Amino acid sequence: MFGFSALFGRSREVRRLDDALRAAGLHPNLVPDAVKIASLKLLKEAGHGGSPDLEACAEAAGMLAYCLLGDQGFGEENGAAGARALKVRLEAALEAGDSFDARLVLLTLHAGLTQGAL
Repeated sequence: MFGFSALFGRSREVRRLDDALRAAGLHPNLVPDAVKIASLKLLKEAGHGGSPDLEACAEAAGMLAYCLLGDQGFGEENGAAGARALKVRLEAALEAGDSFDARLVLLTLHAGLTQGAL
């Protein structure tokens, strides 16, 4: 059976997030559509407007990719400096408790997508 996006195509925001996920080293098909849509909703709630731009999507995609790939996998795709930067963001998110990054981490945990090493 065809899904909604098969009939009408993917939204511009989802395509932007897919591009950002690819740039972060994660194939977009590894992220369920529900997680992508929830991530876009979190971006909108964080003040990135009704149609988050590529920079905002890249911010979300980086954290999603880090959570799904883990420190080592993310480091292989984005270099050691990129992995360190995301590790710092993750630690800050855990410390803050209720931030955009913390909500993304919680989303990946609830979806069962978070790498076990994290």
